[in-house]
Amino acid sequence: MSAHPSSPATEVAPRGVLVDSQIAALIDTAIKSRAGAPAVDLGRQLQPASLDVRLGGRVHQLRAGFLPEHAAVEERIAQVAVQSWDLGDGSGPDDAGRTGDGLILQRGQIYLVELEEELDLPPNVSARFNPRSSTGRLDLFCRVLTPGHPRFDEAPAGYSGRVWLEIVPLSFPVRVRRGDRLAQLRLQSGDTALSRDELMAVYERTPLCFDGDEPVPIDQVRFDEQGAIEMRVGLANRSPCGWRASLHTGAVEFGSEGAHEAHNYFEPMHTGQHGACILDPGRFYIFASRERLRIPPDLCGEMLPVDVGFGELRNNYAGFFDNGFGWSENERGDVQGNGTPAVLEVRAHDVPFLVEDGQIFFRLRYYRTSGRPSKLYGEGRAGGASYQAQDLTLARPFRSPS
Repeated sequence: MSAHPSSPATEVAPRGVLVDSQIAALIDTAIKSRAGAPAVDLGRQLQPASLDVRLGGRVHQLRAGFLPEHAAVEERIAQVAVQSWDLGDGSGPDDAGRTGDGLILQRGQIYLVELEEELDLPPNVSARFNPRSSTGRLDLFCRVLTPGHPRFDEAPAGYSGRVWLEIVPLSFPVRVRRGDRLAQLRLQSGDTALSRDELMAVYERTPLCFDGDEPVPIDQVRFDEQGAIEMRVGLANRSPCGWRASLHTGAVEFGSEGAHEAHNYFEPMHTGQHGACILDPGRFYIFASRERLRIPPDLCGEMLPVDVGFGELRNNYAGFFDNGFGWSENERGDVQGNGTPAVLEVRAHDVPFLVEDGQIFFRLRYYRTSGRPSKLYGEGRAGGASYQAQDLTLARPFRSPS
């Protein structure tokens, strides 16, 4: 395993974030199933500009998290592991590609799982990782460890070796199984982020933000110096305006869609007489953006961690937005529709904090991809996106509240 460039037998990638056809072409070369793992299931794992990655069969409970820059992961596990279990017992796989009864991960505990995928990246291709949407909405804190690399959620260009996922349930105990997909990766080559001027030029051609049914005029959009768009929380005209995670709940079945009644795990939030609500420290909240967003077919996006200067809170999880999120075209290829809200996972810091409608809550940065994917976000993928028509939508394991 090395964080330094190797020489895999893969073609040099074009500039940009790689899209589905290019990711698929790198399976079994740049992205491999490690020894003993099932083959990558492109039908379930492949997204427009990302690949879902799967939990392996062994989980370790740790006394402390770590970065494996100067020591092997196995060495650190030997130092800080409390106990270890098998996630799969050999039964299965089921229809979702998972095996065994799994394990309930307890709130506040740190776990480490080797992923089923390992990497052998070309010398000009790097990888970035992020939690999947349902992972963030369950308040599962996840980050990827790359041996020999000094940062979480990254694998440098040319990296060859295994990758690991640290998992910390913060609000609910959660049952996971081998094959569950808690995180996803993007492959990229070169400088992929749009500059402020480039993004403004895109916006002038095609509005990317709507307030209700109307596009937000470009002179009212807040572009920061990094080239990100600053977005607001939307509390008005929503009932409830948000959800707060309940305390002392039962376990959530991560991979079982619609398994739970939402009211057993979340409490509805409503604005008071002044159109605001107060967030309690240490509690987890879900809100939706006021703006309805579009991601054009040749771009993807990423929600950036909130700037602490915006307030005494933090947007708990960054997140990928694939090509075509909130985007709709008619048969002639004309753009139509008014986008889709982003769902925001939020925690207050150390003191109660009042949040009001229209407050800046997060930033969305746009990235160029190496082309248009063969399928946009939500277009007929077996294990793919289900949030194209979302508003204030909870994670997949919960049935829609009545």
